[in-house]
Amino acid sequence: MRERERAESACPHGVQGSEPVPVLDVGNPKFLGQAYATYAELREKGGVVRVFVPETGQDITQEERDNRTAFQEIFGREVFFLGRYAEVSEVLRDERFSSCPHAAKTPAEIAQMPKMAEELRPVLTSLLTTDAPDHTRLRKLVQPCFSAQAMEALRPRIARIAEELLDEALAAAEARGEVAPERRLDLVEAFAFPLPVTVISDLLGIPVADRGKVRGWTEELFTNRGSRGIGGELRGKLGEFSAYLRALFVEKRARTSDDLISRLVHAQEDGDVLSEDELLSMVFIIYLAGHVTTVNLIGNGVFALLTHPEQLARFKAAPELSKQVVEETLRFYPPVDAVTGRVATEDVEVSGTQIPRGSHVFVGLASASHDPKRFACPEAFDLERADANRHLSFGKGIHLCLGAPLARVEGQVAFETLFRRCPELRLAVPAEEMRWGRQVLRGFDALPVLV
Repeated sequence: MRERERAESACPHGVQGSEPVPVLDVGNPKFLGQAYATYAELREKGGVVRVFVPETGQDITQEERDNRTAFQEIFGREVFFLGRYAEVSEVLRDERFSSCPHAAKTPAEIAQMPKMAEELRPVLTSLLTTDAPDHTRLRKLVQPCFSAQAMEALRPRIARIAEELLDEALAAAEARGEVAPERRLDLVEAFAFPLPVTVISDLLGIPVADRGKVRGWTEELFTNRGSRGIGGELRGKLGEFSAYLRALFVEKRARTSDDLISRLVHAQEDGDVLSEDELLSMVFIIYLAGHVTTVNLIGNGVFALLTHPEQLARFKAAPELSKQVVEETLRFYPPVDAVTGRVATEDVEVSGTQIPRGSHVFVGLASASHDPKRFACPEAFDLERADANRHLSFGKGIHLCLGAPLARVEGQVAFETLFRRCPELRLAVPAEEMRWGRQVLRGFDALPVLV
């Protein structure tokens, strides 16, 4: 692990000294490939470790810098790394660590901040970046739509979508003259990406005829932007998407259907309703948080199974282990490596270390799920692990992932369908050639397989 000398300009609290500070270069394309070794080194240093997170490029515009998301606030500064299960679990539940990046700023400091572009408001101010009581109010209005019972009712529809996607992918391979078991697929493009986006579009009630353009608007939001904020081109796409959704809200109010947007526009709790901006924000977050994470869950789980043949054989012999595949994948290769958008709203002591007010923390979800003090033999992918579901991949506390029940059902259906339909499924390239593609979002941009 690289280290740097602490410099006054790099320390947000003016602490000076000559002791080396570890560099956590999450913007490096190779970071995720070596992250677990890095996390292990940091866990050895302590429950709370100060690290420096460098910028990811030199050509970032001021506009992009001014319009970063809460999760990009760690770049170019020293932050506190939390990598042990106990401390990660503690901080995720501690409401003194805010999800709003500006929660510790004074009114004068907030007044000096660049004005947020209107089209960015639904993305930069959302359920993910609000605290109680606003978060409580918003979550109460949408929580019933994402109950475990409601998501389980979607299982037959999700299964049909999975079957249809595989039918299309295999037919396309055969049209190229490929035959089993040598048909070649990019599993991300053909299956892992379209499955959750189709499910979410169905769930929300996006008309089938509009899904192509909606996918075009949203795909750009899923790209790896590093420390770059949201520039003019993406702002334009967000504006177009917002205008489309506002028109759809009007239509759903006039003609209610059995879909999530219809329920959201009419949602009430003790006389409270969602505002227009809150509706926009909620739909954006459902697409963003509910999509890319499930893409990663599916791709990561398939990769884990294909690189652990004894576990794959166990799953093929007992497909009902799909629940264990999901939970162990979430522990072993979590779709989100870390929560990076938390800031201390007051001085907080964690594990004997004082974290000053205004400090940003890097909450290592993946590191915690590989903590040997919590999980026996954490570097083993093991479908018999009884406590795999104690992972922290969906977070904890008030920001526990709203879409966790849906992700679990989608993952179970995806793994069962894939290996039932394609029992000879295997990697088309050596495993060591595969590269993780997304900083703290752990996933593959492509997963070439043969079936």
